[in-house]
Amino acid sequence: MSRRTQRTKGSSALNRRDFIRTGALGSAAIIAGSRVAVNPAAAGHSLESAPRVSPFELAETTISALQEAMKSGRLTSRSIAESYLARIDEIDKRGPAVNSIIELNPDALAIATALDQERKAKGARGPLHGIPVLLKDNIDTADRMMTTAGSLALAGSIPSKDSFVAQKLREAGAVILGKTNLSEWANFRSTHSSSGWSGRGGQTRNPYAIDRNPCGSSSGSGVAISANLAAIAIGTETDGSIVCPSSANGLVGIKPTLGLISRAGIIPIAHSQDTAGPMARTVADAAVLLGALTGIDPRDGATKESAGKSLVDYTRFLDPSGLKGARIGVARKYFGFNDNVDDLINRSIDVMKQQGAVIVDPADIPTAGKFDDSEFDVLLYEFKADLNAYLAGLGSGAPVHSLKDIIEFNNHNRDQEMPFFGQDIMIKAEAKGPLTDKAYLTALAKNHKLARTEGIDAIMTKQRLDALIAPTGGPPWVIDLANGDHSTGGSSSPAAVAGYPNINVPAGYIYGLPVGISFFGRAYSEPTLIKLAYAFEQATKFRRPPQFLASADVRPMP
Repeated sequence: MSRRTQRTKGSSALNRRDFIRTGALGSAAIIAGSRVAVNPAAAGHSLESAPRVSPFELAETTISALQEAMKSGRLTSRSIAESYLARIDEIDKRGPAVNSIIELNPDALAIATALDQERKAKGARGPLHGIPVLLKDNIDTADRMMTTAGSLALAGSIPSKDSFVAQKLREAGAVILGKTNLSEWANFRSTHSSSGWSGRGGQTRNPYAIDRNPCGSSSGSGVAISANLAAIAIGTETDGSIVCPSSANGLVGIKPTLGLISRAGIIPIAHSQDTAGPMARTVADAAVLLGALTGIDPRDGATKESAGKSLVDYTRFLDPSGLKGARIGVARKYFGFNDNVDDLINRSIDVMKQQGAVIVDPADIPTAGKFDDSEFDVLLYEFKADLNAYLAGLGSGAPVHSLKDIIEFNNHNRDQEMPFFGQDIMIKAEAKGPLTDKAYLTALAKNHKLARTEGIDAIMTKQRLDALIAPTGGPPWVIDLANGDHSTGGSSSPAAVAGYPNINVPAGYIYGLPVGISFFGRAYSEPTLIKLAYAFEQATKFRRPPQFLASADVRPMP
């Protein structure tokens, strides 16, 4: 869910871990004329290095297309699940071996068959009936799959109750196909970790260039959906771990308002920032998935705040003209870490102008960069308290019962758990006191004041904005297990610390590597952000499927 604290040159406010063909008249020429390219093949890739990957009948398909195919009888939920399982077998552990799946659901085909029979007898429950979905391996499922956060310390742990997220997906008729790999403990173990690596799952790899990092702790969910291994997936974020892997893998990712989706049954980092959210190839699919996950849950008190504010259908906001008249602020302080990223996002802003948006530039968050240290302090406190509470809920039969137990397990199993990096973050968290400590309460109050009242809310009120935009992050960096991540910049922290929504949308490619743009705003502004994100997506259609190249060619572009 989180990122490690990391100072980066060229961007004073980007200190945390995950940063980590245009429909508008004339926009294609604008973008094609730069060093950032829409078509990966035009971005300098050496196509001869691509592994042989066969065509896939469900490549880039959408929820609506799958529903239409099932309605017509051309496909069934079982045949769709079988196709995805075959594709997983072909390219996840073999072929390009992107390694995004940590475990498959042994009951997936039986569930799909039952849903086919139900469709025939009663009709579809809704838009997710029979649709395969993947869950990040920190989301509880009370079935035959484990929930481990990628750690061998929880190997064999099967919760007695579904998470609220899994419960809602089952009620909607989705087929839980399996669990995705992740950065172990949601990337809150070491300041030198490699995103996408876990002791249980190994290293997940970016499908656009196999030697590149997938970013963020929801790395497996991002890679799996980008590689067309399922229709949709669930990720989790504390700061950046939905939007960064979405950016790095050419996806749409929605980090919702804190409390819009229950966190009950999700292995935590910090209750003041944690949330699950949709990851999909289109804004429409992400909107469908978001609506299925909302609701008040007695197990998560934060969901009470969503009463009267959450919706079960966000697809009503899919307006291709949604940018017209919208006031959008450019958070310029989150630029400057990569010239090509700046160029790409500036050209995206030109598209928005052509679509009728009013651009306020700059519209900087006045407190940007002023709450990085206090954020990390809060996360350390809450990680210890929240993880201990989760482990206690597993009962006496759990493999480990506390953060202290996990640290000891890692020390005793160093060869498997710490072959590349250690657990300095966990050790710092274990040293923290209870959540009644004045230091914690002061830091939390500071975070909310600076990120909310004096941050996002202040600039949006002053400039009368509908949303803020910034680059989500840079192009994916080369995997480096010896040194850890090389993330350069990004913009996830303000919305993450505030608990406000953030949507990543593909914004193009740099040397064939995906880069996204973030739309973020006030609490419960998902309808507005979805409208803007959808209009941008429809005007640009940047998403291109990955080619599973061995590496990106970074020679000068023509």
